[in-house]
Amino acid sequence: MMIRDFMIRHRRIAATVGAGSAILIGIGAAMLAQRMRAPERPADKARIEMVVRDYILAHPEIIPQAIDKLRERQSKDAYAANKAALETPYESAWAGDRNGDVTLVMFTDYACGYCRSSLPDIDRLIADDPKLKVVWREIPILGPGSEIAAKAGLAAARQGAFRTFHERMFAAGRPDGAKVSMVLRSMKLDLAKVQRDIEGPEVTAELHRNMELAGRIDDALATPTFVVNGQMLKGAVGYDALKQAIADARKRV
Repeated sequence: MMIRDFMIRHRRIAATVGAGSAILIGIGAAMLAQRMRAPERPADKARIEMVVRDYILAHPEIIPQAIDKLRERQSKDAYAANKAALETPYESAWAGDRNGDVTLVMFTDYACGYCRSSLPDIDRLIADDPKLKVVWREIPILGPGSEIAAKAGLAAARQGAFRTFHERMFAAGRPDGAKVSMVLRSMKLDLAKVQRDIEGPEVTAELHRNMELAGRIDDALATPTFVVNGQMLKGAVGYDALKQAIADARKRV
């Protein structure tokens, strides 16, 4: 899925809200009919649908709640189906314990200020938790600068230097070609190989895989998004929330 396709899918979520009431009415009627344990007659069905409709109109807040619950369930199913692809890092785009008992995946973009503000939280988690594995997945959705920085980061990852690039690129500010070049030149890298990799099929394919993976996990996924053994946290949620998600994941193991 190309970047523009990802953003189109993001906007489609709004369309699901309009259908939420009809979906809930149908589900509610089916559930109530099952509880009655009697053959469903047209009059009974109409009465049940009216009761459910009236309840929803009186409590419209349950529609977004139900949709959120459905999307949460779908995300967990998607995580289970894509776990290996999600938690297997690209080259050196990971940190912590290679065989950690919990894996935290971070979808990130170098133009994302909330991603930048989350860096100290991730560093602290890695330092505090010797059994944690962190995997970064680049999804450059915020413009051309994001894309060139993401490609450079993956090229650096192919030389075992992802985390250094990751930290220096965020420190440099909003990405553009000049800043990416500056960061690359500040590192001990084979720059000719970096250039070949930036333009090469492996890095491009990895970015496409990341975008497709993000869409499968949650078609409204943005940056930063964290996935901790199936639990999804969106935004700069902070150290304590991430630490709690890790603790919750260990309880489920």
